[in-house]
Amino acid sequence: MPTKKKIFVLDTNVLIHDPKALFSFTGAHVAIPAIVLEELDQFKGEGTERGRNARETIRKLDQLREKGSLREGVPLDDGGILQIIFYDETQLKKTPLILSAATEDNEILLTALGLQQAGYDVVFISKDLNARVKADALGITAEDYSKEYVSEKEFYQGWIRISVPAVELKREFPTQLAGLAKEGAIMRNEFVLAESNNNPTNYRIFRYLGGDKFKPVVTPTLNWPISPRNPQQVMALDVLLNPEIQFVCLFGPAGTGKTFLALLAGLHELFINKNYDRFLISRPVVPLGRDIGFLPGTVEEKLHSWMMPIYDNMQYIMHTINKSRLPEREVEEHETYINHKQKGKKGPHKHKRQNHGITFTDLLHQGKITMEAITYMRGRTIPYQLILIDEAQNLTPHEIKTLVTRVGEGSKIILTGDPYQIDSPYLDFSSNGLVVASERFKGQPLFGSIYLPTSERSELSRLAGELL
Repeated sequence: MPTKKKIFVLDTNVLIHDPKALFSFTGAHVAIPAIVLEELDQFKGEGTERGRNARETIRKLDQLREKGSLREGVPLDDGGILQIIFYDETQLKKTPLILSAATEDNEILLTALGLQQAGYDVVFISKDLNARVKADALGITAEDYSKEYVSEKEFYQGWIRISVPAVELKREFPTQLAGLAKEGAIMRNEFVLAESNNNPTNYRIFRYLGGDKFKPVVTPTLNWPISPRNPQQVMALDVLLNPEIQFVCLFGPAGTGKTFLALLAGLHELFINKNYDRFLISRPVVPLGRDIGFLPGTVEEKLHSWMMPIYDNMQYIMHTINKSRLPEREVEEHETYINHKQKGKKGPHKHKRQNHGITFTDLLHQGKITMEAITYMRGRTIPYQLILIDEAQNLTPHEIKTLVTRVGEGSKIILTGDPYQIDSPYLDFSSNGLVVASERFKGQPLFGSIYLPTSERSELSRLAGELL
């Protein structure tokens, strides 16, 4: 019995996620239902990432059209074939289970079903979970689109834990470190948490510098009474405060201190070390749509509503800084002399007022810190600035690429986010831009990534993360 010819049918959302998906199935027969082109046509006028990807996909298809007939199939450079398939209801066999072609999603599935009934071994590729479920109900093999799958249990965390005899921790460098480097079991700028065999609270931290070199990492000395609460936060501050590391990813569950540490380090780098001219902060506006126009008011007013988590963290940091610098300090406003009639003499009387120090709002007004929508960052070059992109797990790898390529001379970019809390319907732990960027950049000399596992917000926050 001859083997059925395999064909991959792509859903619209796959091309919206990655226009290069057309060429990601090396040597394979790839089919695009004609209704997908109509959906792309609906999106192409948008000024969003979806619109840009729709336009790029259409351009690539137009280039292929010049090489042959898309209806018959155009040969690709990798040996595969790309073909546009039209839905024909008359070609479908009578089956007890059939969908109405009233919607685009159903027409795509019926097109795939027609190919299957024509004798093809069909694999339906979609980022839409519900579409994959319906495909399975029709008896069609369905898979998610993921160029490089990253398991939730086997992703790059930026640090490893080893157990060593307590005596090894007294050496300048435990002998086990040399073994890790020799075996190639560690990446450049990856940390080693060396714990005593019998006492995990007795530990030391080292960062791998390449070759056979390691750097002992200690709790950084900040000018303010704020300090890291666990080893991973120490690691995070080490890469955040290192100007040679120009790209940092911090990720982990809620309450682990990702945004807080990035803001704290940003203020320290800006005002104490003076390594940057400005601190730029941005977040994707996924739950409200890609455009912040859904909110009332000016751009600043819209951003204020969306940036409340940044305000909360900054206000706490600034309050702590001001409290440490100005404890109960009173500033003399003016001095007057009054006649103390009871004692029959004159004396100085100081009128005093409280000075609460500089506030986050003051920094915004001074222009030292700016908050911008990601929508307006495309096409820019940003030199000598520290750039923080919060909630980066809601961005696609292509969007992350767009942002990282904005980084100019003397700038540094920090991505923070929780890959377990993704609001975008077509992203998951494996395919979101934050995790993909960490996987792609690991081992690069200018990159550092830290996964923070321990919630420090509160006991309630920790339990909520585990139980809910």
